[in-house]
Amino acid sequence: MRLEAIVLAAGAGTRFGGGKLLAGYRGRPLLDHALDAALAAPAERVIVMIRPGDAAVAALVAARPDSRLRHLLAPDAAEGLGASLRAGVAALDPATEGVFVFLGDMPGVPHDLAGELAARLVEGVRIVAPIHAGRRGHPVLFSDACFPDLLALSGDRGAQGLMAAAGDAQVMVPTEAPGVLFDVDRREDLAD
Repeated sequence: MRLEAIVLAAGAGTRFGGGKLLAGYRGRPLLDHALDAALAAPAERVIVMIRPGDAAVAALVAARPDSRLRHLLAPDAAEGLGASLRAGVAALDPATEGVFVFLGDMPGVPHDLAGELAARLVEGVRIVAPIHAGRRGHPVLFSDACFPDLLALSGDRGAQGLMAAAGDAQVMVPTEAPGVLFDVDRREDLAD
């Protein structure tokens, strides 16, 4: 099965005060941790969606030595998360059968989790996601059956509506890892 990954890194980080993805977390830029998790996924390619003009994030991605990694501009990033995800899905290889969606501000995703999610993407399953303490987390794995809906996204809600409507075609994978829920919104979230 051909899988790809998208890392959403095009947000403005307004609540953080700007520069969020380059802020230090455990001695490295915050985005580096999300890239590590995405590159550990069983993905043929990892696409990082960045804001137009964000040369610093583009340079961080370009400096990584993994040939599967590339960054793309999210031309409508100001529209919100849905627009960035839409642009990432539009850039997938036509043979792609599923896509992981990682968030650039989530540094605690376990590196082995994506493989567990991929093992659950079988016939009839459209969406696979981790669940911790009763809450759905990230990354989320979407089958190619979801691509038309993902290409129609707009605004800042991302794929929440699609996930809410998935019913039995969505599989939740329990995990003891709280990192699937931990995202950085404000500077105080970086306190370790």
